Amino acid sequence: LYEAVRQCPGCKQAVPNPKNYYSEIAPLKEKAADESYNAGINALMKGNRNDAKRAYFNFVDAQSYVPGYKDVVEYLDKSKFEATLKVVVEQIPVPARYNLSGGFFQDKVEGFLHSNYTENTFIQFYTPTEAKAVDQPYVDQIIRIQFDDFSVGNSVLKEKEETVTRDSVRVGETKVDGKVIPVYNTVKAKYTTYRKELTSNGLLSMIVVDAKSNGVLTHRKFTGEYVWVSQWARFNGDERALTEQQLTLCKLREQQPPNPQDLFLEFTKPIYNQLIPAIKGFYQNY
Repeated sequence: LYEAVRQCPGCKQAVPNPKNYYSEIAPLKEKAADESYNAGINALMKGNRNDAKRAYFNFVDAQSYVPGYKDVVEYLDKSKFEATLKVVVEQIPVPARYNLSGGFFQDKVEGFLHSNYTENTFIQFYTPTEAKAVDQPYVDQIIRIQFDDFSVGNSVLKEKEETVTRDSVRVGETKVDGKVIPVYNTVKAKYTTYRKELTSNGLLSMIVVDAKSNGVLTHRKFTGEYVWVSQWARFNGDERALTEQQLTLCKLREQQPPNPQDLFLEFTKPIYNQLIPAIKGFYQNY
């Protein structure tokens, strides 16, 4: 208000001698830091996660009023640690006997968790290796993610044969009364289509357990499917009986299917798109 009055000629006429309170700011900040610091200590002493969150924000206020006030930096770290939910993510590898790897899927899940739940949040996800590396004294929850069942490359070949005809097709010429006129007739062909499908699908399980009691907090299952398709056709007879689309299909040949690892990866994509919202939904209130 003091600065606003000073910069407004009309205001200065109404308030010719605005009072300057700048000299009182430093002592007030000291008092504010002390009040926030004590509120943080009281909240932290209650020993639960929600109060540890409140304590952290009180210590942030104290630090903003007077940087380095007492041992506020130490308490910032302590309250943040106690307020943070520590979760270990155990992703069970695909059994080696299948000669398939779920590594790409697992890396994608870990990448999402690490990029979306950073040190600025109150949830921290660790792999078992990471938890051991930082010598984590305890964890709060464990997420276990594994493929309960899957099938890769189940093949089905569908064959359909039909006779196609087209009327009024010019098939030649003839002379009538000395004049050459076109000859029209019905043409036909035996047309066979082939459709090869390779179906791959799987079932993923996500279980969240309390690390202390081992009680199940949530158990969800997600399914995914991918169907690879190759289509081609053959004909026997007059090609003029075929449509352009049918002729184009006759020029195709059976395609080489993707390898099993690629098929595995494809059916995990819809599973990932269900798993991530489920994790976000479960932890949104933490």
